[in-house]
Amino acid sequence: MSLRTRLLLALAYVLLLAIVALEVPLALNLRDRVDAEVRAGARSQAEVAAATSAGQLRRPAELQRIATTVARSARGRVLIVDARGRVVADSAGEDALGADYSTRPEIVAALRGDTFQEQRRSETLDEEILATALPVLTRGEPEGAVRVTQRVDAVNRATRSSILGLIAIGGIVLLLGLAAGALIARQIAGPLRRLDAAAARVSEGDLSVRAKVEGSQEQRSLAGTFNQMTARLERLVEGQREFVADASHQLRTPLSGLRLRLEEARAQARDRDTEEEIDGALVEVDRLSAMVTELLLLSQAGEADAPAEPVDLAAAARRAAERFPDGVRTVSGAPAPPVRVAPADLDRALDALIENALHYGGGSVTLVPRPGAVDVLDEGPGIDPAELEQVFERFHRGGAGRAGPPGTGLGLPIARELMRRWGGDVRLANREGGGAAATVELPLDGA
Repeated sequence: MSLRTRLLLALAYVLLLAIVALEVPLALNLRDRVDAEVRAGARSQAEVAAATSAGQLRRPAELQRIATTVARSARGRVLIVDARGRVVADSAGEDALGADYSTRPEIVAALRGDTFQEQRRSETLDEEILATALPVLTRGEPEGAVRVTQRVDAVNRATRSSILGLIAIGGIVLLLGLAAGALIARQIAGPLRRLDAAAARVSEGDLSVRAKVEGSQEQRSLAGTFNQMTARLERLVEGQREFVADASHQLRTPLSGLRLRLEEARAQARDRDTEEEIDGALVEVDRLSAMVTELLLLSQAGEADAPAEPVDLAAAARRAAERFPDGVRTVSGAPAPPVRVAPADLDRALDALIENALHYGGGSVTLVPRPGAVDVLDEGPGIDPAELEQVFERFHRGGAGRAGPPGTGLGLPIARELMRRWGGDVRLANREGGGAAATVELPLDGA
């Protein structure tokens, strides 16, 4: 998970927690406030109806007018009963006039002089209603009662609408916060991502790359330290390369002069023993010259001078076999996807492995390309298992190398360094039935 994603998730968690902490109490308070306002409004309308009806219970027409007027204000039904609980006025019409409501709990409470209010389900209407009942008092004594009933569905819808509005506002706040957080996370993660890209280019061998100094104070300090490190590393590597190149050049001149003097002495030699000694000296001079060349190559093995490109391993194996026409053959395998490597580095590594196999492997070498690898097989005595990794150390030639033709002990280290530059490797193993297998491994193109 990227740093940017982690920052956004953390911000989303904090915002969501804050929104819930604020809006849940607000929604509960809104619900309670609306309910209290509805109840207070119903009681106020009932009080108006009761006060207006006092002394009017023997005037049905006036009571009907009062019930109708209050019903419009209360947006409900207003019922007025006499002291016996019989309906004397009903805003819903005349159908209920004379009906006995004396057993209704709200009417019973109001005729006792009490105020009654409750929310309950009406079996007649099959919905939730708010029933409010007050006594109609004359000289302090109840002579009747007023009941106001209101549907609460509309109130509930209004409450739900308000709560949904709060949720929508919370969602908008969350989206705006995440948008701002994405911008902040981008500003934080962007410099780190670019610094990582610069570090990747350095790891690939481009020591001239520098990171952009940007971002916060800590990020700018990190980029500055990175640039100082790469600049120092570039100077050190450049100095090492120049030293090796100069040393190689300076060594070639006296080695060439030494060879000329030995060849001249060889031409003037008069006895067989002297000729053999001079021949041995010439061999050592040639070995020393090869060692100087390979040391220069090894010092440059970590530098990605040539760009990587898709390479067909089967074609690379055929080219290598053509460079060694005697004793080297290629076995064709199934078509395989290309690998990504500099062709010159792959050719150099294969040449080093083929030369080793020719020198120490019985003179017959087989190249077997396969997906992501080329096996260099010989028919020699194999390698001591204890030396399978030691032979990759510089100047370590192993038992077979010391007993065989002279060499520098640098071929295998060079081959491994060249392949590791491109994310691959070189491995050695003994084959069943005799012989050794040197394998060049490289990542597939696009993997």
